[in-house]
Amino acid sequence: MIDARAMARMKDGVMIINTGRGKLIDTKALIRALKKGKVGAAGLDVYEEESEYFFEDLSSQVIGDDVLARLLTFPNVLITSHQGFFTREALTHIARTTLRNVDDFLRGRSLENEICYRACKKGCRKKREGRCF
Repeated sequence: MIDARAMARMKDGVMIINTGRGKLIDTKALIRALKKGKVGAAGLDVYEEESEYFFEDLSSQVIGDDVLARLLTFPNVLITSHQGFFTREALTHIARTTLRNVDDFLRGRSLENEICYRACKKGCRKKREGRCF
């Protein structure tokens, strides 16, 4: 969605922040725009290939992804490891939802957040009983 063409239409010095999906931004075009000063700063909470780098400490290893390595050299780029949801409100909501799910399961109630992943031979058990298992 945000490629070289889109960045060219933006005001000079624009700050781009992406907390959605890594593929929303053409990263190579972002690097070119940063080098030219078209983009003044970038905040990236997501990166297209983040699963290989963001979920464990690899600080003692060489980064094999040249695009990510280049982004990390810019003083005006902040990359966080998919931490945008780590707000007090989000964590409180996650904890409440999890505890409600456990309580519903233990009391035999319908599981509102259950993802039905099996196709039952005798029809959908979730529709009949409110839960898959």
